[in-house]
Amino acid sequence: MKSLLELPPRDRAGNFHAIVESPRGARVKLKYDPALATFTISRPLNLGLAYPFDWGFVPSTRGPDGDPLDVMILHDASTFPGVAFACRALGAIQVTQSSERRQGRERNDRVIAVPVKAPRSDGVVDARQLTERTRRELEQFFLAVSELTPKEPEVIGWAGPDDAERLIEEAIAAFAKK
Repeated sequence: MKSLLELPPRDRAGNFHAIVESPRGARVKLKYDPALATFTISRPLNLGLAYPFDWGFVPSTRGPDGDPLDVMILHDASTFPGVAFACRALGAIQVTQSSERRQGRERNDRVIAVPVKAPRSDGVVDARQLTERTRRELEQFFLAVSELTPKEPEVIGWAGPDDAERLIEEAIAAFAKK
């Protein structure tokens, strides 16, 4: 049996897969552990914080930080760890952070996506179409969730769907090289 980390990154229609780690409303950061073939608690979130949407990763990818590519899945309800969605990219929040593996800072962008089967999101095709308030709240969430860690994240901007798709393709290629 394949690990969730090794599932195909795309479906037959070309949509990318997203695997939920921490569902909307979770007060802990969950992480998939392939050795145990289950989800483990990575850390509790800071007091007062909860995931605003399902949070997870794109399988068979490796981001610049060495982990699978991160993805926030914007939709109406929370699901469960291990749920797989076929998604389309709306864009990405561009983030730098202190590297845990080497000296200096590294990119750790977060893809922002919606499920293909999310009719309430049909009109939104670019993350920059989200309200200014929603974009700022997402930025603040990502900063606050890492506040007491050594990561020291910094939001450097927003990218649209084409840039997010390029990010996904680069991460698929990086995973294939490992």
